[in-house]
Amino acid sequence: MRQKKDAPLRSDAQRNRETILEVAVAELTRCADAPLSVIARKAGVGQGTFYRNFPNREALVLEIYRHEMQQVADSAAELLRCREPDQALREWMDRLARFAMTKAGLAEAIRQATSGPGSPAKPGNSAVMAATELLLRANREAGTIRPDVTADDFLLAIAGLWQIDPHGNWQSRATRLLDLVMDGLRAGAPGR
Repeated sequence: MRQKKDAPLRSDAQRNRETILEVAVAELTRCADAPLSVIARKAGVGQGTFYRNFPNREALVLEIYRHEMQQVADSAAELLRCREPDQALREWMDRLARFAMTKAGLAEAIRQATSGPGSPAKPGNSAVMAATELLLRANREAGTIRPDVTADDFLLAIAGLWQIDPHGNWQSRATRLLDLVMDGLRAGAPGR
């Protein structure tokens, strides 16, 4: 009996999928060309199980990207539940920077998976855009940032993160850059 395409996975199948993703993130972050057979072996699954979940490298890489970006995005709401809006935004910026810097190898794997002829398009960043909107709206309502800042403005302002060398002392450079961006967001805020 075949499982429907969108039917929920059995708990053991879901665990296998999550384990594959976890191992793949580590391996592809370390080396963009990590062999799929190594990922399957380290995940403790057979080739059949691996390819049932991810029929090719592109499918695996794109799912990792989607999954990792969703985790970063989901943290925005979590931060707003336990922090003041401006503190939540600044901490989320740090999480986004940490993701950008620690996943440099993964970025190369994504580039490889989406750059060839007939390759799938690079996935969008709708989850991050929605998280950005959520954080900015909370801050506009609290009067902690200038009211005219859009999610596009914000993402363009932090784009410098992707120019920082992830193999150097990126933490201090990212902190300084994000502090400058936060200062700019606060300039002209009604509550200041």
